[in-house]
Amino acid sequence: MKKIALLLALAATTAGCGLRPVYGGGASGTTATFLSSIAVKPIPGRTGWLVRAALADRLGEPAGDERYRLEVEVDDDLTGFGIRGDTAVTRERRTVRARYRLVDNATGQVVLDATAGSDAGIDVVSSDVATVAAEQTAAERLAQVVADQIVGRLGLYANRRSPR
Repeated sequence: MKKIALLLALAATTAGCGLRPVYGGGASGTTATFLSSIAVKPIPGRTGWLVRAALADRLGEPAGDERYRLEVEVDDDLTGFGIRGDTAVTRERRTVRARYRLVDNATGQVVLDATAGSDAGIDVVSSDVATVAAEQTAAERLAQVVADQIVGRLGLYANRRSPR
């Protein structure tokens, strides 16, 4: 009985805290509806293509109403930093950064301007094929991480701009 009273008291105190789920309402909720109105512009380069594909997976294609467009610039950098005495690189770092702008198509106004990014370490091994495969796999993973960060930020923006 004490547990039930404690749970009711906890529910009463957290009900007024102003927190609400970002994806409340599911597919017909404010955030999902907002995200489905965003068209992602093409992004140059292989890593840009990977980021755009990941964004399209998460946002879906706009359902006719392209109220917003997402413009993304991707910077992909591969740097060797583990140098042996014979000047051979033994370790690399792949860094993917994206600057993105959400533009209201009706007004042309930039409503959100932010960045996302991540990096990954890569071992350089004696097999060039294995090293290239590791570099490509790192780019694929980083594109997914960057897309997750962008969509998460867009979801927060949608949630904050909607009435409570």
